[in-house]
Order: sequence, then C-alpha cells, then structure tokens
Amino acid sequence: MNKEKRSEIFKRLKKANPAPKTELVHKSNFELLISVILSAQATDVSVNKATKELYKVANTPQKMLDLGEAGLKKYIKSIGLYNSKAKNIIQTCKVLIDEHNCRIPRDRETLQKLPGVGRKTANVVLNNAFGQPTIAVDTHIFRVSNRTGIAPGKDVLQVELKLEKFVPEEYKLHAHHWLILHGRYTCVARNPKCYECSIIDLCEYKGKSKK
Repeated sequence: MNKEKRSEIFKRLKKANPAPKTELVHKSNFELLISVILSAQATDVSVNKATKELYKVANTPQKMLDLGEAGLKKYIKSIGLYNSKAKNIIQTCKVLIDEHNCRIPRDRETLQKLPGVGRKTANVVLNNAFGQPTIAVDTHIFRVSNRTGIAPGKDVLQVELKLEKFVPEEYKLHAHHWLILHGRYTCVARNPKCYECSIIDLCEYKGKSKK
C-alpha cells in the first residue's frame, strides 16, 4: 500500500470520529492501568461491568492493596484469567506504592516492569494517559492492518513497528483507536461489514464481502 492510500484511510477515519477515546471506563490513570490489565483476553464491556463496582471501593493503589487478592477476585471473577490478573494487580499496586509514590510511570520500559503489564498494555496507558503516539496492537488492529494492507506483518510487534513507520505523523496519536474501533465494529473477524466500510475502495483485501 502506498503513502497516499494510507493517508486517505486515516483522513476518512478521522472525519468519521475526530476525537476517539478508549471504551474502558476510568476516572484516573490508575483506574486506566487496572482496566487495561483486566482487558487482556476479555471484552471492554465485561471489564467495565466489573470495575464499575470495584472502583467504588478500591480506586487507588493502597485501597486495592488493602482489598487483597481474595477481595479483588470477588469483583473480577466474571473476567477471564481472573486468578492471575488478581495476583498481578496486587503485586503492581505494591510496586506503585513502594517505588513510584503511587504514580503511574510515563515510559514503556518502567511500565513493563510492573506485574501483568506487557508491551501492549504499556502502549495503551502511554497513549490514553499521557498522550503519547504509541500504537498498541491487539487482535483487532492486527487483523485490520493485515487485511487492508495498511501494515501487514507476521506478528504483533512487526505490525506495530510498521504502523509506527507508515502512519502519517498527524494521525499517529489516535491511530490506535481508529483501527481498533474499525476492527471491532466494521472489519470484524468472521464476516467483515465491507458494505458499510468507509475505506472499502482503498482496502486491499481480496475477499471483500457483500451484504
């Protein structure tokens, strides 16, 4: 895919949604971090449902730590992998208290040292909390990038690095959101809704569907 096509794709996605935001409900950077950790292999809807009650009682590292692993599990047991997530979150809260004065780190390397925080989670936090033009590649973005031809790659890191290279500078800040929302609601996995896609004429996918 050439530079002009990519630029036009993001131009249209921006026009349809000028100021996209994460669908994870949060009121602080700490809540965002916890929600993103919980969202691994889970839907934003399921995470929001659980955290709606959780954050009423534990919305700081200390309150979460006081809740304890067992207490936390009661709120997140509806979310996949909740046992390991509860363990990681409690450990992360301890690190935030002991090493970061309860503040969320603003760089990827430090964030990735927190239990349960991988590159994707760190990128989401950096983008949403601190306005850094990072691109977190999840299954939706991986699919859209490969299917459309925007940034084809064999694994998530390869796609991320290609997106960082190919996405025009003016669109980098929100590129993550535009691609994930496009993959979540239009360019879906099984039956992509090509018939209502705003970039269908620019997409290089050979198996475009008809209504």
